[in-house]
Amino acid sequence: HPHHGYYCSTREKMGRLGDYLTSPEVHAVFGSLVAKQIAQMWQLAGEPRPFTVVEMGPGSGALARDILAWAKRRAPEFFAALEYHLVEVSDALTERQRRVVMEAYPSLSKASWLPSLTALPQGGVTGCFLSNEFFDSFPVHRVLVRDSRLYEAYVEWRDDSFREVVGPPSTPQIEEHFRRLGRMPAEGCFAEVNLEALEQMKDIGGALARGFVLTFDYGYPAEELYAPWRKDGTLLCFYRHNPSNDPYSRVGRQDMTSHVDFTSLEAAGRESGLGTVGITSQSRFLAALGIGAGLRAGSEEGGLSLEEYYARRRAVTELTDPAGLGRIKVLIQAKGLERPQLWGLEGEDR
Repeated sequence: HPHHGYYCSTREKMGRLGDYLTSPEVHAVFGSLVAKQIAQMWQLAGEPRPFTVVEMGPGSGALARDILAWAKRRAPEFFAALEYHLVEVSDALTERQRRVVMEAYPSLSKASWLPSLTALPQGGVTGCFLSNEFFDSFPVHRVLVRDSRLYEAYVEWRDDSFREVVGPPSTPQIEEHFRRLGRMPAEGCFAEVNLEALEQMKDIGGALARGFVLTFDYGYPAEELYAPWRKDGTLLCFYRHNPSNDPYSRVGRQDMTSHVDFTSLEAAGRESGLGTVGITSQSRFLAALGIGAGLRAGSEEGGLSLEEYYARRRAVTELTDPAGLGRIKVLIQAKGLERPQLWGLEGEDR
């Protein structure tokens, strides 16, 4: 809904005072390390000018702010080549993002806002498409296997409340999705199918002429996502950091999310010319980029106050916690580049 929908409303959603916390809100060190990786991508692409970063679903704007701040301070040649587009559908979030980005870059001359990916020319982008917890925010089809048949969950209003009923799938694309995977959810299991995420990935591949796609998100390969022990799927709601599996309470006032099918996301990318460079966890990605080494160096050189040192140490723990943000998957795809060796994937089996 343009006004009452969760992402379009003006209530606080992200951060410690909202419903959920994403990595850019933890500490600027996250954006700094992402910027370091993107700067290497620019070098591997031959240092083109301009080098366009397209961030989809930029949330609070903290990631854009921290990437621009790091590039301006630490990599002036990269900064000179940089163009930064933020793709945002919510007017309220756009205004918030402008204010946040201006904290580090008051002129905003490097940043611009787009309402959708269709505003970009087909095959017109040389650079990097970036997203953090973007694909898991799309609406999903919730399905159920019963008596070896695939059904979809629908919502009806009865006796002054929302209720779920099941019926035939609403589109043949759902059954085609499982045919492509060569697997179905197990008998009696609910699961989610995120068709819109796959279309977005195809659009990204179509818009990218040469460069990278860098995706941070919660998810699994298909064999884990649709494992027979996952009886209730992965649909979750968050309200003031408290999880719930009831999407029909607090309508429009709680975050709804489900885990990404990375097998299908990679396949959708291949359809539009994107090759997978590697996939790893956020914990290992940030470690490979030096999140721990930077903390030690700052301490040894005396460049950090005691307060900032402990703030960074807490951030390192939170961003790399394998039971929390550290388990986020990092998928890197490329187009028009031959076997790029990226710092964030060092030590990984590509």
